[in-house]
Amino acid sequence: MKLLKTASLSIVALALASTVASADTLENVKKSGTLSCGVSTGIAGFSATDSSGQWKGLDVDMCKAVASAVFGDASKVKYVPLTAKERFTALQSGEIDMLARSTTWTNTRDTSLGLNFAGVNYYDGQGFLVNKNIGVNSALELDGATVCIQAGTTTELNLTDYFKANKLTYKPITYDTSGQTIEGFKSGRCDVVTSDASQLYGLVLKVKDPTSVKVLPEIISKEPLGPVVRQGDDVWFNIVKWSHIAMLNAEEMGVTQGNIDSMKSSANPNVQRLIGESGEAGKNLGLDAKWAYNIIKNVGNYGESFERNVGKGSPLKIDRGLNKLWNQGGLQYGAPIR
Repeated sequence: MKLLKTASLSIVALALASTVASADTLENVKKSGTLSCGVSTGIAGFSATDSSGQWKGLDVDMCKAVASAVFGDASKVKYVPLTAKERFTALQSGEIDMLARSTTWTNTRDTSLGLNFAGVNYYDGQGFLVNKNIGVNSALELDGATVCIQAGTTTELNLTDYFKANKLTYKPITYDTSGQTIEGFKSGRCDVVTSDASQLYGLVLKVKDPTSVKVLPEIISKEPLGPVVRQGDDVWFNIVKWSHIAMLNAEEMGVTQGNIDSMKSSANPNVQRLIGESGEAGKNLGLDAKWAYNIIKNVGNYGESFERNVGKGSPLKIDRGLNKLWNQGGLQYGAPIR
């Protein structure tokens, strides 16, 4: 009886997963009038609330871009704060329509969870934050260290691999959120905080004296971060994917939030197709011809989003680095809209 009950529950779970995966997400989003977007519980520069309670960040702009493509209105987003451990279940169950939460694209996540990564909106890598007074200048000097780490993230495995490969030992202290890791660090529970380097820049701002800490030079992993959707709905997958690509192409073509209206008279056929003055990109996506125009008008191009959220125009002041466009020495490359 117990075996039958377990088998029945498994069949029900598989049926539910199949129903969610095959659902018409675009139509459901349109019917609800709001895009439900999974974000972090607070990662500076990526998804966090400001002093007035408004969500801001690079990932938040990804949510706004998709809402703009679908509704023509960036405000039609319901932000759902999720811990690292909660995020995939929320997407699999249909609680959210997409996930934009500093999530690393890995083989396991892409092939075993029923999910699809729709691109990379930030190329990152794992690093280490330490107090200057412990006299450590390299991650190779961290033998025996106590390390604060966020549970349910790729950083746990990366940390294990790095220390094992370099014959070092460590004691992990795990927390549910990024904010809790820095509080553990500040209280002296650990010698080191490890996370994506982009998050470490944000954590530095939470230390009473930011000049008393430093990020070590080693980057020990590849962390391509990007939006995630459920498998089984290619229409929705295409919309999220091409929303990001539109922002990249806009930057490459010099189309900005401020000049997009004047670009309607551009002689460049690529610009004309991007902003919906010609071509059928919108129709092919199941959207209005102005889908990309609305993204750029409401949110801006990728470079604008990067600079105000995590770049030199933000408190984090992160260099573009790998996140420069391909023709500027970076990895960001938008497939052509044609």
